Amino acid sequence: MADSSMYTQSHQQIYEQPHDSRYAASDHVEGSSGEYDEDEENIEVEEPVEEVTDPSVLKDMEYLQKNIPGFQDHYRLIKRIGEGTFSTVYKAEDLLYHHYDNSWDTDPEEEIWTAPRKKVRPAKNKLRPRYVAIKKIYVTSSPQRILNELELLHDLQGCEAVCPIITAFRHADQVLAILPFVPHADFREYFRRMTMRDISLYLNRLFTALVSVHEEQIIHRDIKPTNFLYNPETQHGVLVDFGLAEHQGVDGKPCLCRENTEQRRERIEAILASNPNHGPLAYPEKDTRPSRRANRAGTRGFRAPEVLFKCTEQTTKLDIWSVGVILLTIMSKRFPFFNSSDDVDALIEIATIYGSREMKRAGLLHGCVFETTLPTIGTNGFSLEKIILWSTCRTEGGPDGKGVPLNKEELLAVDLLQKCMTLDPNRRLTAREALQHPFLRLDEHFAELEEVSFVQPTTTSYAESKAEAEAEAEAEVEVEAEAVAEEDAEAAAEAETYQQ
Repeated sequence: MADSSMYTQSHQQIYEQPHDSRYAASDHVEGSSGEYDEDEENIEVEEPVEEVTDPSVLKDMEYLQKNIPGFQDHYRLIKRIGEGTFSTVYKAEDLLYHHYDNSWDTDPEEEIWTAPRKKVRPAKNKLRPRYVAIKKIYVTSSPQRILNELELLHDLQGCEAVCPIITAFRHADQVLAILPFVPHADFREYFRRMTMRDISLYLNRLFTALVSVHEEQIIHRDIKPTNFLYNPETQHGVLVDFGLAEHQGVDGKPCLCRENTEQRRERIEAILASNPNHGPLAYPEKDTRPSRRANRAGTRGFRAPEVLFKCTEQTTKLDIWSVGVILLTIMSKRFPFFNSSDDVDALIEIATIYGSREMKRAGLLHGCVFETTLPTIGTNGFSLEKIILWSTCRTEGGPDGKGVPLNKEELLAVDLLQKCMTLDPNRRLTAREALQHPFLRLDEHFAELEEVSFVQPTTTSYAESKAEAEAEAEAEVEVEAEAVAEEDAEAAAEAETYQQ
């Protein structure tokens, strides 16, 4: 089968030999349906470069190095940094980085790298090694899904805060995508220590990426912390993993939620008028009606209500809900916040917060009926502010014994949260509207807000707190060293006295 169109931004000169399959993606296997509920990739925190020791990983790396023509002349695999349902990601050194145009590189600093000082004087300076992430897409993936991901990455070239694709190629049944390696921290290591200003900067960067994606009418569908590679020290982050992404409106099937309020009311009233004396809701034991089909792809705990209700006209607003879940996770300091095993459990989790009344309205938006008799689900639900206070144990204590209320910055964050996690997708903020929200402009209004925090000072960033912790640790080491030196001196003096 001939290779399909090329996806290259740089490294155009790498393959000039007759076999030129490296930069092509092709329909070559049949695989999954493209619907999944699990984490696709979990990129771990960057560590000092070290070789892998896992035999199975070494075997996979050796296969890539030896069986793909020209691979080892251009890349040196270092270690596996992520593994998911549809792909594995490796960190590799780009051996020919300095030979080609690298306009995709977002880190042009420190072009010249000098080895650390050693006892032996280094012979000469070296060019700093440059790293890339090599994503090996499994052969079990749908060919259309692979092609779709590569095309979307190609369409998003140059978009701010979106990880660009460097190139992609196919050899036999192996499809590889070459992406920039982005240094970042593990979300689980820093999210509990984030100040309100840190959260504002984090979301500002994430919404900036979504503006770029949504303006191309692309739905990411898998917004979650592991797909937004963020470095809290540099306050830089990029959006990755477009394996589930799609263009908005590809289904083309109508849904009630896209009709205006009057049309929706007329249709619901007509349904009720046709059978005014209906009994309890029920369904046939052998229901022959065809089930509704809609895209339900995404990660458990981050899927919007319209996805769970199988809306057939899903929009970019489902990504906004996912960002809201991330914000709720940070403010409640609980990860994951939602942890359902299937769609029904996911709806129950959401209903526990919003109440049965709002969930019924949300279901009717998409032509669904939501009914529950669970005693833990009330009619009215709870406010997100109260959920956060409960999660952070701030409902008790305080100066008057009535709990510790949210400060002004936190109330701004809750306001943004409510506008992101509105059950009706038509009433949710867009990514561009979110960037205009006061909470995402805290730097401009910081002096006007009261600098009050009940967890840690809001003026101390994550990087500053980390630096302070390191300084304290160094001071403790110095004190211990001095104490040991004093003990040694005393012991030596005693020994000398004893000998005399």
